[in-house]
Amino acid sequence: MRKFSSLSDQEILALAISNEEEDGRIYADFAYAIRENYPDTAKIFTDMTVEENAHRRTLIDLYTRRFGSHIPLIRRQDIADFIVRKPAWQVQALGIEAVRRHARQMEMDAARFYRQAALRTADAATRRLLGDLAHAEDQHGQAASAIEHDRLPNGKRETEDEGARRRFVLQIVQPGLVGLMDGSVSTLAPVFAAAFATHLPWNAFLVGMAASVGAGISMGFAEALSDDGKLSGRGAPLLRGLICGLMTTAGGIGHTLPFLINDFSAAMIAAMIVVVVELFVISWIRWRYQETPFGSAVVQIVIGGLLVFVAGVLIGSS
Repeated sequence: MRKFSSLSDQEILALAISNEEEDGRIYADFAYAIRENYPDTAKIFTDMTVEENAHRRTLIDLYTRRFGSHIPLIRRQDIADFIVRKPAWQVQALGIEAVRRHARQMEMDAARFYRQAALRTADAATRRLLGDLAHAEDQHGQAASAIEHDRLPNGKRETEDEGARRRFVLQIVQPGLVGLMDGSVSTLAPVFAAAFATHLPWNAFLVGMAASVGAGISMGFAEALSDDGKLSGRGAPLLRGLICGLMTTAGGIGHTLPFLINDFSAAMIAAMIVVVVELFVISWIRWRYQETPFGSAVVQIVIGGLLVFVAGVLIGSS
C-alpha cells in the first residue's frame, strides 16, 4: 500500500476525485434508503450528493488543466493512512442514528484529508481549491449535525459531546479492543497446551507470560507503525501503540495468572472462568462502542475463543 506522504500532486488530485465520487454515491444510497421515514435527513443527503458531484467536477477541471485527460485510479483503500469506508448497506442496518453519525464522520475525514493535501502541494491554485473544499466539507458536517439535533427526540439526544466520544472510540477504544482480542484469544492455545502437556501450573504460567509479553510488544509496534493518524484521525501513533500493546499483554495475562495456583485442577478451573469472563467483556465492548449486535459479538468472539481453547487442549493432550 502507498503512504500518503509519497503521493505526488497528480496522485493527490486523482485520489480526491475518487473520494468525492465514492462519498457522493454513499450519500445517495443513504438518501434513497431513508427517504420515507426521515425525509428531512434524506433531503440533506441529496443536497450533499449534489455538492460532492460538484466538487468532483471542479477537481477534474483542475486536474485536466494541470495533467491532461487521463486520471489514474487511486482509491482510499490503496493508501495506508486511510480508514476504509463501511458500505452503505452495513451502516443502514444499524439504524438512523448510526447513519447520521457515519455521515458526520465522513465529512470530518474529508475535511482532514483536504487540509493535509493542501499542505503537500506547492501549486497556489491547487492549494486554494483544496482549502475551499475542506471548508465546504466542514459546512456539510455542521448541516448534518443540525438536522440530527432538530429531529432526535429529547429523551434520546446524547448528552455527551459526540466529537469527543468519536475521538475516544477511535483513538482509545479501538486500539485497546484490538489488543485485548488478540491477547485474550491468541494466547489461549499455548497456555492450555502447556498446561495439559505438563500438568504443571508453573510451566503454563511461564508460557503464558512469555506469550502475553511477546504478543504485546509485537502488537504495540504494529499499531504504532501502521499510520501517523493525521488522515485517519486515529491520534498519536505512539499512544495507540502503547494502548494496544498493554491491552494485548493484559488480555493474555488474565488467564495466565490463575496458574500461579499450585493445584492443577483448581488452576485450570480458575483459568477457564477467567477466559469466559474475558470473552464476554470483549463482546460487550464491541456492542457498546462499535455498534455490533450483542448476540453477533458473542457468537463471533466466544465461539472463536472456544475453538482456540479446544485446539490448545487437544495439542497439549496429544
